[in-house]
Amino acid sequence: MKLITSKDNPRLKTIRRLAQDSQAYRKLGGVWLEGDHLCRAALARGFKPELAIFSESVWQACEFEWTQCAEEVWTVPDDLFAGLSALESPAKMGFLLTLPVPPEIDPHAATVVLDRLQDAGNVGAILRSASAFGFKQIVAIKGTAGLWSPKVLRAGMGAHFGLQLIESANAENLQSLKLPLLGTDVHEGPYLHDLLKQGGLTQKCAWVMGHEGQGVSAEIMALVTHKVRIAQPGGEESLNAAAAAAICLHASATSM
Repeated sequence: MKLITSKDNPRLKTIRRLAQDSQAYRKLGGVWLEGDHLCRAALARGFKPELAIFSESVWQACEFEWTQCAEEVWTVPDDLFAGLSALESPAKMGFLLTLPVPPEIDPHAATVVLDRLQDAGNVGAILRSASAFGFKQIVAIKGTAGLWSPKVLRAGMGAHFGLQLIESANAENLQSLKLPLLGTDVHEGPYLHDLLKQGGLTQKCAWVMGHEGQGVSAEIMALVTHKVRIAQPGGEESLNAAAAAAICLHASATSM
């Protein structure tokens, strides 16, 4: 364990960028996990951080639990840790991970395709639903919020570590999927609950979730096997993207 007291430490500067810049992970090749929950989720899935950092107050209370958690363990004064965080209430511990190498698309894996979703909270929530309902592959079309950005990580609540995450994909990449593609549409296609009753749903599929305002692009919709609508008897024009995804993924997961 090392005590670090200088805010000018190069690795601390890297962590500040990772915590505060949503695109920094792509440039720097690292991921900053802040908080007990995310750190435990990473360890539970076999991820080994290169560095763990604790505020002095937290380390004094739990050092025996975390001594072997990373290749290196640092403690920093509480006010210095607060300067690393982008949170209003800093979590006082975090892990620095090497950015995982993205896998090749598995043509047979139950998949969620994110078509240019912009809201980091929506993207993280969809990853969480995907993991909960057995969809293990996420294919993010170029223009989607960064999957390893701080806000998406927090909204995902640890789901990242049980998923295959592929970013910057395009319509051509989707052609390698050997599964039916189901696209959500506000105006066209059968209703989801009718498909469920008729046995027309399966978990062995790829759900396409479109941009919050524009929906699924015409290029990707051309690849879709079935367009599907969600009944909204209350009369709203559309559902939040994360809510729509949860409904669709749950329907597929429980269709067998």
